[in-house]
Amino acid sequence: MELDFDCVDRNGLLDNMTNDLQNLDRIHFDLPPSANPSNFLNEVFDHPNAPKALEFAHGTTTLAFVYKGGVVVTVDSKSTQGPYVASRTVKKVIEITPTLLGTMAGGAADCSFWERELGRRCRLYELRNKELISVAAASKILANIVYSYKGYGLSMGTMITGWDKNSDVPSLYYVDNDGTRLKGERFSVGSGSTYAYGVLDTGYNFNLSDEEAYELGRRAVYHATHRDAFSGGFINVYHVKKNGWEKISTDDCFKLYQKYYNQAPINQPNNNNNI
Repeated sequence: MELDFDCVDRNGLLDNMTNDLQNLDRIHFDLPPSANPSNFLNEVFDHPNAPKALEFAHGTTTLAFVYKGGVVVTVDSKSTQGPYVASRTVKKVIEITPTLLGTMAGGAADCSFWERELGRRCRLYELRNKELISVAAASKILANIVYSYKGYGLSMGTMITGWDKNSDVPSLYYVDNDGTRLKGERFSVGSGSTYAYGVLDTGYNFNLSDEEAYELGRRAVYHATHRDAFSGGFINVYHVKKNGWEKISTDDCFKLYQKYYNQAPINQPNNNNNI
């Protein structure tokens, strides 16, 4: 069998191959065929026969706070797609490097992808400069990335934290999909954050011991999961120290309910003692 290549547009084929080769060394995305990509979703659904517009419903509770022993990062693990619970075991702490942690709230794919890309860039920085990247620089890289996609539909509310080698105190930054970058001592992000802030603001003290700090973070996220239907699953606690981060615990929020409210499991009705 003979193949006829006369019908192939050789110039066009070479142009496409050249463009593909030029894009191999940098991250890029094909954009929708629209004069204004940031309004693409609105344009797609803005006609009489269009299907129902996409409505992204997000639910999570993440928090982090600075104290004398470092930074405590606490998150839940429930993932929702509107009213549907997609998973109860999502890892919402992104281990960017051995010294940097990030959290994810909003779109799971957006947060996971871009924070892992941040990890790649931090590692390249270490290889080129023979030193660890600072928390400020890492958070600024992420803020610059998401700002370049502002209005394109990203959904991110993240925290970046770590302890710089020449600093006496750790650093904590909040970065969102608009490119907003804030430095602070305590943040909570997600649909359950208002409940978590109530507990966190009440119990926070810079001079907490390690165990007191772990319990404060765990209790704050637990009470958010108890009141916010879109938060739940397991509560993961991390501790950022001067020599790196450490995972402290993973607790089922249902068992914490039994602990905090002295509520026996439903399969032991005779031992049910409410307070």
